[in-house]
Amino acid sequence: MKTRRIERTRLVPHTVDGETEMVLDTEILEVPAPPADWDQRVRTAVTAGAAILVTASLVWTTTSVGELLSRSTVAAVAYTAGVAFDASWILCMGAEWLLRYDPDRAALPRRAGHAALAVSMGAVYANGHLSGEWTVGAVGAAVSALAKGGWMIAMRVHARPLDARTQQWVAKRRASVDGQLALIPIRRELQRGQAMVDAEQRSLVSPDRGSADPDQSRLDPQSGSASPLPTLAGPMTVKDAVRTAKDSGITDPDAVLRYVHQVADANAKADTVNRYLRGA
Repeated sequence: MKTRRIERTRLVPHTVDGETEMVLDTEILEVPAPPADWDQRVRTAVTAGAAILVTASLVWTTTSVGELLSRSTVAAVAYTAGVAFDASWILCMGAEWLLRYDPDRAALPRRAGHAALAVSMGAVYANGHLSGEWTVGAVGAAVSALAKGGWMIAMRVHARPLDARTQQWVAKRRASVDGQLALIPIRRELQRGQAMVDAEQRSLVSPDRGSADPDQSRLDPQSGSASPLPTLAGPMTVKDAVRTAKDSGITDPDAVLRYVHQVADANAKADTVNRYLRGA
């Protein structure tokens, strides 16, 4: 039976001159070696083979299409443009892989990848035909098809198919998380918009009228500042609260800190607030 050596460290008591301390003791153990995982090795080989095919196809198509386009433009520009032909369906396959658990969204990059592959193969064949070597053009065009086929097989090897009910469960959970992520920039936009509305409304109120009504002036009694406190627009981070206060005309660090304690974090430190205030 094959074995492998592992190192294990543990704390043991060690006494010197009557004083005992816990020290690290290292020992080497011989444990049975796990059997070779041939499935994983074959899966890795398939993936590596597909990557080699895609790389070879990209180089071949770029060379062929670059030669075709160089008939009417500068060679450097022609070969640079030639990269786009195979790179297009390669990008589509990457998008298809990322959307593999959402069949409806994955359908578009799959169709786009097939269309991009057809265009790439047609360009390679056209170069061979114009060069008087249609056989070379046909065989060269097949390189891209073989590369895409190899990568599709590799994707199937790594795929984890879901049944219909599990697919719906995943879709609902993803929709919930995506909704929460989408609300983050929306809340920030609403907070900035509310701060702009408050600033515009204050600019339309005359100083005499604002001072006559204490409810409208909303003075900060602790800071003594004539700048009104901004309207609350939902939960805020410390950084958002500092930005909102500054946009509303509050520039005194102590007043900003009190506002942050009120609407964001009661334990926010003055150094943190001042740093955000300088960068706002």
